[in-house]
Amino acid sequence: MITTGRLRLHIKTTLLLLLLLLSMPISSQDTLPKYETRAIWLTTLNKLDWPKTNATSQASVEKQKSELCQILDQLQKAGVNTVMLQTRVRATTIYPSAIEPWDFCLTGTTGKAPGYDPLAYAIEECHKRGMELHAWIVTIPVGKWKAEGCKRLRKKMPAVIKKIGDEGYMNPEKKETGDYIAKICKEVVSNYDVDGIHLDYIRYPETWKFNVTKNQGRKYITDIVRKIHTAIKQEKKWVKLTCSPIGKYDNLTRYSSKGWNAKTRVCQDAQEWLRMGIMDGLYPMMYFSGNDFYPFAIDWKEQSYGRTIVSGLGIYFLRDRNWPLEEVKRQMSVSRRLGIGHAYFRSQFFTGNIKGIYDFAANEFDNHPALVPAMTWCSDAKPDAPEYLNAERLAYADHISWNEGKNNSDGDYLMYNIYASDEYPVDINDARNIVKSRVRGNSYTIKYDNMYRTAKNYAVTAVDRYGNESDAIHTKAVASSSKSYSNNGTMFRMPALPVYLDAQFYVIENTRKEIVAAVPYYKATDISTLRDGIYIVRTICNKARTHRVGWLKIHTDRTKGKGYTLTTVWKK
Repeated sequence: MITTGRLRLHIKTTLLLLLLLLSMPISSQDTLPKYETRAIWLTTLNKLDWPKTNATSQASVEKQKSELCQILDQLQKAGVNTVMLQTRVRATTIYPSAIEPWDFCLTGTTGKAPGYDPLAYAIEECHKRGMELHAWIVTIPVGKWKAEGCKRLRKKMPAVIKKIGDEGYMNPEKKETGDYIAKICKEVVSNYDVDGIHLDYIRYPETWKFNVTKNQGRKYITDIVRKIHTAIKQEKKWVKLTCSPIGKYDNLTRYSSKGWNAKTRVCQDAQEWLRMGIMDGLYPMMYFSGNDFYPFAIDWKEQSYGRTIVSGLGIYFLRDRNWPLEEVKRQMSVSRRLGIGHAYFRSQFFTGNIKGIYDFAANEFDNHPALVPAMTWCSDAKPDAPEYLNAERLAYADHISWNEGKNNSDGDYLMYNIYASDEYPVDINDARNIVKSRVRGNSYTIKYDNMYRTAKNYAVTAVDRYGNESDAIHTKAVASSSKSYSNNGTMFRMPALPVYLDAQFYVIENTRKEIVAAVPYYKATDISTLRDGIYIVRTICNKARTHRVGWLKIHTDRTKGKGYTLTTVWKK
């Protein structure tokens, strides 16, 4: 029980903190966090953000894909590391579901397949750019009463769907509701390499006529969350479960929620979900200004229970209510100083640069990358660091390669973060040194147009699916170190084995990563039948670890016949 004295002290402390935060100048340079969630809601409902083109032919499929890639490129340049893609729309989906029909946004027709898997494609493209993808699941609302998705669900579950106005809603008080939504979430997690499930409208509709107490209503919603959490974690423990609650949890002692809050108005007990451990993070929809934002942001942080809090920014108010950009800037700055991330609602307003919000993020506030915070409450076992880091300086790029680290978690694979600096060893705690995050594989090429042309020192760390990062392996800056070997293109034998490599075999791969030759290290192989092109040469040690050692270029000289050049990264 909180005493009157303690309560007064808490209020006084909160007010002092608030005044301090608001008095500080808006700046991104006072703190450049290495770990910070920077997210975006990417809406598919009614084609609001994406897609703009109906996928009805191969050409239009490619255009739809291109539209998504253009958006993701913009988001990457602005420091976004988490994309929440609307996946379940209104009892309809953007992936081939065995439970619900295709949403009309993809083809213009509900139930019609677009000719590819948009969710799988979006995951692949996000991961290429070092971004997480969270499947955004709209839960309770199921669309217009006569819309196809709602009609099918009413036919399947007539006792569960309730009509309010001309809209259909799943009844939170029916046990089938939680079972059904959990089934959808499980389908996504089991079939796709998503990084998170993000729940939307996990609450009572604001127009709901309650026949139960608010306390009982909160128990109903919490039961749904618990079922979803169990379904997800049984499949993949590293998949985050988050949601976007109403931006004010409840009335504060000094600041009123003005009748619009999560806990009392819509029975959304979000802070309790964090305490119970059935939610990994919250993205409160803090679409307010002034004292309707800042005290409540502090409250979310104080009640985070060590989980992730990300302030949802209503940047659409830059247009709809003519907010000055300074309001959003200050919200971002205060969020950072509180140690919480920021998320933009929604993509089109951000990439459309309303009042310069995109320019501010890309060029000032988030002009250096940040990593997504680790889920240490689920697992804190760091991977072992990678080994044998090598760097080669080419005419147009630096090519680095390493042997894989050891995964000490139950996650299904490791990724790698790359750092670069003029200083040795590279300070991996300085966000300005992050070159690339979440790299799959054991090599990466850094083009000089993204860096200084002077030689850089490099560091590489391993990171698991929970976000735990290993210690770093370092290598000093090197000048160009490649050597070329040529012959008539008939037989290929690896050059002498460097002392630091424990190679038993070598393989030759084409650019599609298909092995075209596998030979004991000391033997030669016939390459006369290989087509002209570039091939990758790897060694394999007796522990089955691989190491990229060079590129094999096979070419036809019309005057001299077929030949090859091996360019190796080995340093003497």
